[in-house]
Amino acid sequence: MSPGQHGTRLTLATKPKADRPQRRKEVREAAPRTPRYLELAATLREAILGGAFTGGRPFPTETALCERFGVSRFTVREALRRLEAEGLIARRRGSGTTVQPPSAYGGALHQPLSNVGELLQYAKGSQVSYVPQGSGPLPQAVADLVAQPTPGQWSAFRGVRRHADDRLPIAVTDAYFHEMLGDYIGAIDLAAGTLFSQIEQLAGIRIGKVTQDIQAIAADSRTAADLEIDEGAPVLRILRSYFDPKGTIFEISVSYHPGDRFAYAMHIDVEG
Repeated sequence: MSPGQHGTRLTLATKPKADRPQRRKEVREAAPRTPRYLELAATLREAILGGAFTGGRPFPTETALCERFGVSRFTVREALRRLEAEGLIARRRGSGTTVQPPSAYGGALHQPLSNVGELLQYAKGSQVSYVPQGSGPLPQAVADLVAQPTPGQWSAFRGVRRHADDRLPIAVTDAYFHEMLGDYIGAIDLAAGTLFSQIEQLAGIRIGKVTQDIQAIAADSRTAADLEIDEGAPVLRILRSYFDPKGTIFEISVSYHPGDRFAYAMHIDVEG
């Protein structure tokens, strides 16, 4: 993971009232809208994983999808290309699109990630509620993973993510927010799911980049208990660092996923 350049400390305006944070006075650039094909891919992915096309029910044709969602054929094809890369569907010229059986992907949660927009889509179809863990210096184990200076105080939260139907946990996440965010940290809705998108809206911070490090490790006792697995069982650890446009880290998350309940997919376009 390439460390981001540590930039100028972001200064937030002081809130005028005790019960309501003040928004920054700077004019905030509009956050880039999630591309329509990613939204369509997320909708179809949720339908596939939810069993909407079992029992012999056919997958819609490209024409039907265009008409149903009011999008272009290009948008539909890009969405289907994503799902095919994730192993959820198979496409064959002359035969149309078929949904792969659950055995092909183990019934696990599929998380695509090619841009920040897909991080938001990840939360669809699952639920999480975070619990405050206190404030202080970033835990040394996490700081060592980030491998760049992380001074100051960090507010910590921990949450267990489950499918909407409350099956076994699919992830446990530790999230850390830097003190530079001030009172906005206290305004976060801990039951609303995706925390970084709330910080974007509350503090007016635009995400400049997200770096991530993925590694298979053995679950420690606390992680194993939260995920309802045996201590020492393999989990996938995903460390993400969120930077503002100046290169300053304002959020760090460390997520742990059981190996049999999570699949990670990345779509890469080849240039040239």
